[in-house]
Amino acid sequence: MSKYWSNIVKKISPYVPGEQPKDKKYIKLNTNENPYPPSEKVLKAISAAVNESLRLYPDPACESLRNTLAKYYGIKASEVFVGNGSDELLAFSFMAFFNPGDTIIFPDITYSFYEVYSSMFSVNYRLIPLDDEFNVPVEEFFTENDGIILANPNAPTGKALPLESIRKILEKNDDKVVIIDEAYVDFGARSSVPLIKEFENLLVIQTLSKSRALAGLRVGFALGSEQLIEGLDRVKNSINSYTLDRLALIGAEEAIKDHEYFCEIRDKIINTREWVSKKLSSMGFKVIESKANFIFISHPKINGRLLFEKYKENNILVRHFNSPRIDNFLRVSIGSDEEMNIFCEKTKEIIESLN
Repeated sequence: MSKYWSNIVKKISPYVPGEQPKDKKYIKLNTNENPYPPSEKVLKAISAAVNESLRLYPDPACESLRNTLAKYYGIKASEVFVGNGSDELLAFSFMAFFNPGDTIIFPDITYSFYEVYSSMFSVNYRLIPLDDEFNVPVEEFFTENDGIILANPNAPTGKALPLESIRKILEKNDDKVVIIDEAYVDFGARSSVPLIKEFENLLVIQTLSKSRALAGLRVGFALGSEQLIEGLDRVKNSINSYTLDRLALIGAEEAIKDHEYFCEIRDKIINTREWVSKKLSSMGFKVIESKANFIFISHPKINGRLLFEKYKENNILVRHFNSPRIDNFLRVSIGSDEEMNIFCEKTKEIIESLN
């Protein structure tokens, strides 16, 4: 700990991303990346944009991309905000909607960045325990609070709430901002975007990293009432007016426009998730029902940490969380059919070697 650090830096425990190996070739199922390449239209558009215009700043209002997103979701461009990945949008949201000393609520098992941002921005939080099957107890969110964050589908479990449950939470918290983090919504859950017209306190955050295979481009977007979007704009323009570069703006817009390719790779991932889930269940694993591009699994006889290490010995990376209640589980991103066939074969070998 350095004497030069601020008190905030001293007390925070930063988010730890999934391992990005450089030592050798792995089947990489630990960071929920899309196993398929971006749309060819995206790559061509980015390539064409690599020209002398890079000497100029990008559009700070991101007008063209916002218009494209607005048309896609059937809302107004003034109800759209775009930024450098959904994590940046979450950070901006903490500054825009929560005051230091406020107490927000979110599940005890969820995306761990929520706790990091709470510490960073001096926002208190109260954890709402999931039940034994990792379901969100909706009624527990009908309580006094200064804001709510829900990942839907949740991470790392992959479980999703129905739209009516989100509606009930919004109705019971109509004077507080409710943030629905939909990083994985395209893989089988229902989006809360249709509720934006009814609830001015709803902010929906999505990303192009997962279902549109653009994790390397860093583009996220938020959808909500004009007053919420204006709040995000005020924060952005007090930190960095140019959050998205020219190439990211062009690539993101083409990704949204190429709906056919989006559907193609999304459906592949969903189909792979389903057959892998059945196969693992037949091997004795507990597989939590997932609406995301990953599955959450545990084995009744083999410790989660041990399984994690055995997979790595076999050149397969998965994610293990050394946290209460989930330390015996592994989160496994859905790869290509070829990768998941190898994963299942190695899983069978590992189980046989340990029994």
